[in-house]
Amino acid sequence: MDITEGIRKIFLAGVGAVATTGKAAKSLIGTVVEKGERTVEQGKALNEELKKSAKEKMNRHVAVHVVNEFKDVYSAVDKMSKEELESLKERLNELTAKKDEAAEDMPQEAPQETVSSEDSKDGEEDSDGPAES
Repeated sequence: MDITEGIRKIFLAGVGAVATTGKAAKSLIGTVVEKGERTVEQGKALNEELKKSAKEKMNRHVAVHVVNEFKDVYSAVDKMSKEELESLKERLNELTAKKDEAAEDMPQEAPQETVSSEDSKDGEEDSDGPAES
């Protein structure tokens, strides 16, 4: 009966090991999931904080950059790279062309004839009525 008792103990030890492993695995999985959730929440909070910080820094930099750089347009142009200058030239040409087109589209006023005081002394009648004699 020793062999049967040994086999029975081995079998029960295996079942116990599976049950213990299942509980340990469940506990381990629960712990890992909990830590993962906390990490994700911390990551989201950190991400929001970084976005806010980056946005504030960018706004400060852009505002200061624009105010400082374009107080003197010529110094700003001096600091531009070759690509930026080419882009600026293209933009200026586009704006100039648009202004020229707008000026062409506007109706031009006919020159008005002015009557000098000498013309009215010649005795010509005014178109509003006869001249007084």
